[in-house]
Amino acid sequence: MKTIGLIGGMSWESTVTYYQIINETVRDGLGGLHSAKILLYSVDFAEIEECQAKEEWERSGEILADAAMRLESAGADFIVICTNTMHKVVSQIQAKIRIPIVHIADATAEALLQAGITKTALLGTKYTMTQDFYKDRLVQKGISVVIPNEKEIEKVNDVIYNELCLGIVSDESREDYIRVIERLKEEGAQAVILGCTEIGLLISQSDSVLPVFDTTQIHAKAAAEKARER
Repeated sequence: MKTIGLIGGMSWESTVTYYQIINETVRDGLGGLHSAKILLYSVDFAEIEECQAKEEWERSGEILADAAMRLESAGADFIVICTNTMHKVVSQIQAKIRIPIVHIADATAEALLQAGITKTALLGTKYTMTQDFYKDRLVQKGISVVIPNEKEIEKVNDVIYNELCLGIVSDESREDYIRVIERLKEEGAQAVILGCTEIGLLISQSDSVLPVFDTTQIHAKAAAEKARER
């Protein structure tokens, strides 16, 4: 089994979910007492969030590249960045290491295509929703993307940083997200991507009128499957 190098802590709440899903997937696949071989480098999210707020993406890329290099030196066979937004700097990270990075948007695109989805709604941080680093990888696979309007973007983003990343799960915020999903369905979305690794703490399939593609679950399962590849 390959050793997975996780870059986590963005936030640690969702990193816990990654650890759980990866180990459950390996156990279910191999049976018995099998579990995943994992190296985890957990960053200080306050430092990363400050870089995001100041648009200091190169600096944040240096922090994560340093984490990736440490994981590679420790014996990781590939890297998994446990967040959607910070895939903005994936090229900067990849340039510093020889081992591959499992890209969260690529794994999500594959899951969407397998389900026959060609138009999807995308929820995430304001960076993920409004910038092209994530959406372009979906478009390149033939999947069109619709995002919330400006007011909805601010609400979705605010809930992520001021509630979910702090471990706060609010029924009121869940209702706000449900309304956004319902409106995006009216725009022709066939599914909704939970494009922030914390959103799965708030929204599940039972809450959504659209099929839910939770990037945390998709990415973690892809990591577990890659670890088992010969």
